[in-house]
Amino acid sequence: MREFFLPLLAGALAGILSGFGVGGGTLLLVYLTVFAGLDQRLAQGINLLYFLPAGLLALPAHWKNGYVEKRALLPAVSAGLVCAGLAAWAATSLEVRLLRRLFGGFLTVIGISELLGKRK
Repeated sequence: MREFFLPLLAGALAGILSGFGVGGGTLLLVYLTVFAGLDQRLAQGINLLYFLPAGLLALPAHWKNGYVEKRALLPAVSAGLVCAGLAAWAATSLEVRLLRRLFGGFLTVIGISELLGKRK
């Protein structure tokens, strides 16, 4: 039962967060590496495949409600595509242990900034 329930729960929570536009893939990566025991690179590949349909399903609601800044769209998407390609190339050449540590450090920095950051 656990083999079915835990992935289902992780997928549901990742979907909810993705719908909100905040880090569903990050939760999925944590689940895949920590709980499912997958290699970091394999988990990242699964996360990328997950993100495509999740993002496409969430985007129309955000667009309809005016939550897409159209002036920032082209520069942000362009820079994101270039950097995603470069980072994916770099990630495939890094040792998995280092990659996990970098990801853990990233999560730590984001978590601390969210906890201690000033609210507008």
